[in-house]
Amino acid sequence: MQAMTVTNEEKQKVLSNYFKQGLDGPLSQFPSKEKRKLIILEAIADRFETETRYTEKEVNAVLQTMYEDFALIRRALIDYGFLARSLDCTEYWVAEEEQS
Repeated sequence: MQAMTVTNEEKQKVLSNYFKQGLDGPLSQFPSKEKRKLIILEAIADRFETETRYTEKEVNAVLQTMYEDFALIRRALIDYGFLARSLDCTEYWVAEEEQS
């Protein structure tokens, strides 16, 4: 996937448009545009501790507080590489960033 350039100003604008009550609040809607989606998913992934293993139920509990279709968000976090999961889908964790 090609890396996208996002300015800090652009990132803040997207986050304030989709998290109207702040980053700890609910997500108003899930964007369809790729760039916005990546910004939103990165912010959501920040709600998870990097050294912690989570069950699907624990991941869902975090995501349910921010968006009604939490399964959509969980799948997107996996698909876009922000979270990883075990082959049997019993454990989830924050994916390590690729070393370049």
